[in-house]
Amino acid sequence: MFDNSSNFVQGVDSAFLIITGISVFFLVVLTGLMIYFVIKYNRKKGKPAVQIKDNSLLEITWITIPMILVLYMFYIGWEGFIPMRNVPKDAMEVTAIGSMWKFEFEYKGNKMSDTMVVPINKAVKVNLASKDVLHGFSVPGFRIKEDMVPQKDNYTWFIPGKLGDFDIYCTVYCGLNHSYMMSLIKVVSQEEFDMWLKALPVKKADNSLGLKLLEKNGCIACHSLDGSKVVGPSFKGIYGNMRNLNTNGIKKDIKVDDAYIKTSINEPDAQIVDGYPKGLMKSYKGLISDTEIEQITQYLKELK
Repeated sequence: MFDNSSNFVQGVDSAFLIITGISVFFLVVLTGLMIYFVIKYNRKKGKPAVQIKDNSLLEITWITIPMILVLYMFYIGWEGFIPMRNVPKDAMEVTAIGSMWKFEFEYKGNKMSDTMVVPINKAVKVNLASKDVLHGFSVPGFRIKEDMVPQKDNYTWFIPGKLGDFDIYCTVYCGLNHSYMMSLIKVVSQEEFDMWLKALPVKKADNSLGLKLLEKNGCIACHSLDGSKVVGPSFKGIYGNMRNLNTNGIKKDIKVDDAYIKTSINEPDAQIVDGYPKGLMKSYKGLISDTEIEQITQYLKELK
């Protein structure tokens, strides 16, 4: 009856079926009773109104039964949720990193991939991280969904039980191209996985202090690193290039240098790039030191 694509399918689907069944049952019963009472007790000429007194047994019944049903629905949901937080000790670990607007997957040895590949019938723990804003890591085929929160540890896990490709979606609105933020989980045999992982290239780690400061202060939530336009101008190739500014209706060109970057951090409304409105960025004066601004500037110089 239930799909075996992951170990959570049966528990989640059972909970949904039971809750849906209870809801449909009461929808039909209560709607039927409502129609019956409307017809039976509709106002008729010449028939005097009758005062209906309280009925303690009836009141106790309609309080007790819904309470028991709600507690039961909570129980089956809780029973399905608890295993999702208990990761087996021998689970293989993969880190899923969300950013506007893509998923990346990091394997042991600093190996990176745009697609998650996992061996069948092997427990996989997915450590969840975000580089910028809130994202959602959802695999409908596996019945799992968890949030990816910046600077907060979170995780999910699963045991894939079927070979094939399974879609990954971001389920939290994260900006302009949220609907394009998708990826895949490829479930393969253990032998195929070992060969794939061995051939996966090692990604050079970017330990730039400037990048860490940009991530820490939430800068890349509004300024992309790849040239794409989001809330603010992209950081890619910005240093040393000319920018057209619009200050109180007066337009002028200015070269992006150390002074421009420092002013933009401390007084963001003083120099607005043409085409962007005022008031979107707060001042970081006193929050980012001059030394940290220099580290950010050095990173931007190298971001070509």
